Amino acid sequence: MKKIIILALGLFAAGAVNAQSPIRLGVKAGVNLPNIIKDDGNNDFKTKVNTGFNAGVTLDINLIKGLAFTPELLYATKGYKAETAFGDFTQTTHFIDIPILASINLGGSGLNLVAGPQVSFLVSTKNKFENGFGTAEQEIIEDKSDRFKKSLVGGLIGFRYDINDKFDIHGRYALDFQKNNEDGTKETPEFKNQVFSLGLGVKF
Repeated sequence: MKKIIILALGLFAAGAVNAQSPIRLGVKAGVNLPNIIKDDGNNDFKTKVNTGFNAGVTLDINLIKGLAFTPELLYATKGYKAETAFGDFTQTTHFIDIPILASINLGGSGLNLVAGPQVSFLVSTKNKFENGFGTAEQEIIEDKSDRFKKSLVGGLIGFRYDINDKFDIHGRYALDFQKNNEDGTKETPEFKNQVFSLGLGVKF
């Protein structure tokens, strides 16, 4: 997976070097509100949001007036919480996300529609189980595990409001098109990640 991330960084930099339009580098950070969409398998339990975060770098490459290519490289936490008969379970997954987005300005205002595909690379998983008798935690480095897929393809749609030429606020919804694994069990359920997020961005 390290080679894939290095390749992604190279492509990110190449886009900046080769683009013929004005380019702006930025940083962004925000709050993630992730949960899962359960698929087939032994998934007879209810889930709720496991609040996390995202942070990373962005490029804003103007193509024509009102349209820009805006790829990003982000570190993000996802996962879910579940209440079971035996206690509370929390799974936090750590990803490198690469959204490959188009940004469309709406009506010449500061409001922009953003949409495009996203590739996510799983880094690690942390499971925590709590009940009246104590807490148990397990951290799994996914390069050494075959439980979950290490890369997932999804899509993203949202908005960005440019407060001025440097600062913006944004909100998004991202959904994996692929399941995390192919044969879910109650210990490793079969699901797709979904994430609502809100954040702030700064351009240089």
